[in-house]
Amino acid sequence: MAETEVAIVGAGPTGLMLAYELALGGVETLVLEQLSRRIEQVKGGGIQPRTAELLESRGLLEPLLPRATPRERVGGHFAALPVPLDCTPWQTGHPFPISIPQWEIEEVLEERAIAAGARVLRGTAVSGVEPDGDGVVVTTDGPRVRAGYLVACDGARSTVRKRLGLPFPGRPATYQAVLTDIRLSATSPLVPRRLGHMSTLTRTTDDYWTMLVPLGGDRYRLTFGRTDQAARAGADRHTPVTREEIAAALQSVYGAETILRSVDNSSRFGDATRQLEQYRAGRVLFAGDAAHIHPPLGGQGLNLGVQDAFNLGWKLAATVRDRAPSGLLDSYHAERHPVAAQVLHHTSAQRVLADPDPGEDVSALRDIVVDLLRLPDANRHIAGLISGLSLRYPLPGDHPLTGRRMPDTELVTEDGPTRSATLFQAGHSVLLDLAGAVPGDFRPPLSCRPRPRHQRRGTGGHRPAHPPRRLHLLGYGEPGHHR
Repeated sequence: MAETEVAIVGAGPTGLMLAYELALGGVETLVLEQLSRRIEQVKGGGIQPRTAELLESRGLLEPLLPRATPRERVGGHFAALPVPLDCTPWQTGHPFPISIPQWEIEEVLEERAIAAGARVLRGTAVSGVEPDGDGVVVTTDGPRVRAGYLVACDGARSTVRKRLGLPFPGRPATYQAVLTDIRLSATSPLVPRRLGHMSTLTRTTDDYWTMLVPLGGDRYRLTFGRTDQAARAGADRHTPVTREEIAAALQSVYGAETILRSVDNSSRFGDATRQLEQYRAGRVLFAGDAAHIHPPLGGQGLNLGVQDAFNLGWKLAATVRDRAPSGLLDSYHAERHPVAAQVLHHTSAQRVLADPDPGEDVSALRDIVVDLLRLPDANRHIAGLISGLSLRYPLPGDHPLTGRRMPDTELVTEDGPTRSATLFQAGHSVLLDLAGAVPGDFRPPLSCRPRPRHQRRGTGGHRPAHPPRRLHLLGYGEPGHHR
């Protein structure tokens, strides 16, 4: 029987991000993935501003950017309404979404996780999960694995969740749609020529609603579904998507001049909304779509999962290394469950506003929401929700700043100028002292990383109105949050 400190089921963005975080913490990590090879499908290819900040803080954004699909520098969207969301008031270095195919994100994360010491075992399907007081035994179609902890990152139809018999409460899907990567040999003037705001990429006819995203050359990502209520349920999600089905939708919406050359891959999806009641079951934890699913509106899914991994990784590493205070691992559920619940809430609202057959009342509501989004304060609020930049983890009894995101800031230190984001790349705790009041022998009370801690002293690039008198310990968990 193979043994490891932490086993992760699923080599998607969530599982691979978690593997990298654990490996940075010196934790022996094994990723079990049932697919023998990565599927090169675009899927969730949008990196939101907060996720971009987190990836940059680990040195992971730079190798991803050359793989990005060129797009207009325009903000994200809420329910595909024609008002770009403005993230600049949130003081971020990444105010616009970044479009990168999901499989390329996975490729970079897997390379970095393996380089940091994690192992990835492909072609290994999990068939059994047996927790006990000291760990978890995982049965696969390959080796049996014993792990101190198991993290399920195996998607909406999580095998781990099912084997443990955990309920996944919520609402079933109300429609079925198709996501497909295609190549076109000819296009009509209705086909988008460049990747811009979501509202410029969507179209609706009497028969279909579509979103067509240009990926460069003759490549496109097409999402489509039926417009009329009776046909929305569509085929069973296991039914293969046919070339004829795709061609019919294309020509109905974009005209007979639009000719389908080939289909790279296709899948069906729905708009079910579900969330686990608890993200931890003893020695088993859940992250990403294994813990929560929601309508695919606003580009939230991949980002929510990657941010779960950032929050869980350092806490689990500290726990495995016996350096965690009581209750630290449970704070993963306490912090991340409300975040996903909020996403489920606002994607449900978006589902109503984005209805392809809205009716008179919903059309009136859309007009009102569009007017509201044009107001700077309302736009800022919604932009913070969709981008993740407004995220905070308030803890009872702590300073009001606790859990708030710190914008990436220029710093002048004893070692020269730097940016706050660069301080977190090694994944250890960072003490940022803007007052110059920390004794030279100061040691933080917790360190989950085996590497030496860095201590930085200096001032921000902008002089505060009052000299800083407090010290904030940063970087235990998600970089850029006050702790």
